Amino acid sequence: MGIKGSPALVRTAGLIVASALALGAAGCAEDQSKGYVFSESALQQVSVGSSQEQVLVVLGTPSTTATLKGQVFYYISQKTHRPVAFMNPKITDQRVLAIFFDQNRRVEKIADYGLKDGRVFDFRNQVTPTAGQEQNFIEHMFKGLLSNEE
Repeated sequence: MGIKGSPALVRTAGLIVASALALGAAGCAEDQSKGYVFSESALQQVSVGSSQEQVLVVLGTPSTTATLKGQVFYYISQKTHRPVAFMNPKITDQRVLAIFFDQNRRVEKIADYGLKDGRVFDFRNQVTPTAGQEQNFIEHMFKGLLSNEE
């Protein structure tokens, strides 16, 4: 049982069906979150003065760490968008939750970095980071997104 008719009609019908399937599959845009996705309730359990062990219990293992006048835990998350199923995903948003510790391994500062108006911005403290090692490190994490903005 198949399509009856001339061979040209059969080929045309087959091409129409194949094109419709390809367009349907290609049109499947995909948004995805990767990395660390923190909940606001978990973050509320961590405050200035909390121990490093408490941070590890509540937030888990950080994506990366650094030592800038004490230790810093970085929890990195990204949102990507793939407009068509066969294309590479593009990063549309990136956030970096930074937990800064003092010499006694107690939380000294918490920052939630992202991009606002093409610049690195701390959404928790509503400021842009100041010059120095911290700003250089954070800007390096956002380098790919900053170049896409320009």
